[in-house]
Amino acid sequence: MGRVVVIGATGQIGRPAVNALVRDGWEVTAASYGGGREETWPEEVRAVRLDREDGRALARVVGDGCDVLVDVVAFGAPHARQLLSLADRVGSAVVVSSVSVYEDGEGRGFDTQDRPDGFPRYPVPLPETQRTVAPGEATYSTRKVALERELLAAADRLPATVLRAGAIHGPHCRSPRELYFVKRNLDGRRRRVLAYGGRSRFHPASALNIAELVRLAAARPGSRVLNACDAEAPTVAEIGAAIDAVMGVENETVLVDGAPPAPGVGETPWSVPHPVVADMSAAERELGYRPVVAYRDSLARTVAWIGDRLAGRDWRSAYPQMARAYGDLFDYAAEDAWLRG
Repeated sequence: MGRVVVIGATGQIGRPAVNALVRDGWEVTAASYGGGREETWPEEVRAVRLDREDGRALARVVGDGCDVLVDVVAFGAPHARQLLSLADRVGSAVVVSSVSVYEDGEGRGFDTQDRPDGFPRYPVPLPETQRTVAPGEATYSTRKVALERELLAAADRLPATVLRAGAIHGPHCRSPRELYFVKRNLDGRRRRVLAYGGRSRFHPASALNIAELVRLAAARPGSRVLNACDAEAPTVAEIGAAIDAVMGVENETVLVDGAPPAPGVGETPWSVPHPVVADMSAAERELGYRPVVAYRDSLARTVAWIGDRLAGRDWRSAYPQMARAYGDLFDYAAEDAWLRG
């Protein structure tokens, strides 16, 4: 097939992306900050160290050239320019972005969700033609848009497929949303409260399915933007029930219509007042995309990986990013007080 360089190869998406590309016959150079290897990679994968911010180092990794440059950690306009500086040595690029770039008709997006009535009301399903926030350097979403705009504007120099990923899940996730239900079950919590009637939907995206999109896009170069999610977007109540089934436990779920009744009560990492459900028809039409794994079928591996990481460790040290983002969700005092009435 040719040569591929994967930037961020030892991360959650990079690991299965390398495997998917190798299976397709590509010669893969796996670049990461530590230069390590995933145990499932075949011996022919070349693992190299790379500081993502060092443009000269990246140029050395690309060398005389590669057919495809896959970047799963690109972030902001400077990274786009770094990739474009190598356009004369790269056939095409595949770059991971995020569904957080979208905004609704009233200008609401992920960056406004903490304001009163600030959560976006997206069409269901959400197509790639939906407008995005303005590019900039202020937030995660605006920087991802800046990355996208720079790449797409240079389509004549470097064809790039931009993949807008949903709520990424699977082993090696630094902030696994599934930890919310797994930890509660391990802590013996047998009642839970779910706001918005348990109907919240935040479209999941398996790292394996994103890797499949990377594989398909590598073989079909072009300048395009595609959503990158699973086939289905289960509700938060369905996710909780599926994790319970994997762990062999039963729980009582208390459903609350509307917003969380108190801080830290009824909230989860998926809890949103309006659905975020991506339209995956463009990926199917343009690349022939078929998800390789369904969300429910992926949970056994995810739950086992989370459990292994928690074994004998404080959850905050095992998942510091989750502790910073969702620490209040694991303080059960507020929930217990609300349940007692």
